[in-house]
Amino acid sequence: MSEPVQTFSRSPSAPRLRLPAGACDSHVHVFGPATRFPFSPASKLVPADAGKETLFALHRHLGISRCVIVQSLVHGFDNAVVEDAISAGGGRYLGVALVPHDVADAELQRLQAAGFRGVRFNFMKHLGQGATPAQVLALTRRLAPLGLHLQVHFESSLIHELAPLLKKSAVPVVIDHMARVDAALGENHADFRALCRLMEDPLFHVKVSGVDRVSRQPPYADGMVLARRLLGEFSDRCFWGTDWPHPNHHHVPDDGALVNLLANIAPTTGALAALMVHNPQRFYRFDS
Repeated sequence: MSEPVQTFSRSPSAPRLRLPAGACDSHVHVFGPATRFPFSPASKLVPADAGKETLFALHRHLGISRCVIVQSLVHGFDNAVVEDAISAGGGRYLGVALVPHDVADAELQRLQAAGFRGVRFNFMKHLGQGATPAQVLALTRRLAPLGLHLQVHFESSLIHELAPLLKKSAVPVVIDHMARVDAALGENHADFRALCRLMEDPLFHVKVSGVDRVSRQPPYADGMVLARRLLGEFSDRCFWGTDWPHPNHHHVPDDGALVNLLANIAPTTGALAALMVHNPQRFYRFDS
């Protein structure tokens, strides 16, 4: 058996940027420990454990007090690992679940009561084929009464065919990682322009996380340009996250350095507060 993949730095730098009180990391995962929360047999990634205690310690180190944990395909449709972290988070940690498109209403109600605020679907070739867009849209009609949103993760080229379909969602839609556009292609590329057009619809929100994914190498200057543009134009509907512990990545980024990038992405006190505090508080409904 091959060694588990190490997906995070065990010694991230201390960020120079001081984050505002109530700052939220709106996109992380938790992996294991596998002895308690077994990995899905269908997972193509077998990572080293990256459990809740490690995550909590990272957030203390970075100056982050709130978080949204996104269920990973590493654990499949068994959301117990995220539910456990939410329970241990003292109201400061919420979740986004992975569910099949035909999930029972009773399970959606149970997840909502446990602190989940939405469900996520992937449209990524490297992650395998899941539900169809039509099946996901049908599910949104059952999410609406529960106040659950839809989160989508897709390859940038798919935005052109997905955009008109997602506009039919019965609930707000959160787009992961700036739609995974290629930052090297710039602001005028068709995929990024399509993302900006989609964001003109108030139904949509976007995570300006993943500058380290859409850029090819540090210091991620081209990725920061896109993130700053999105925040500048859609300041009340952007969120940010570390994406810790960085699965399926071309390198392992330094989480302290990712925090420092916020000084460029959100260069004013007001922009930083909106991105890190006010937007996630309003959308995810943390306890005051």
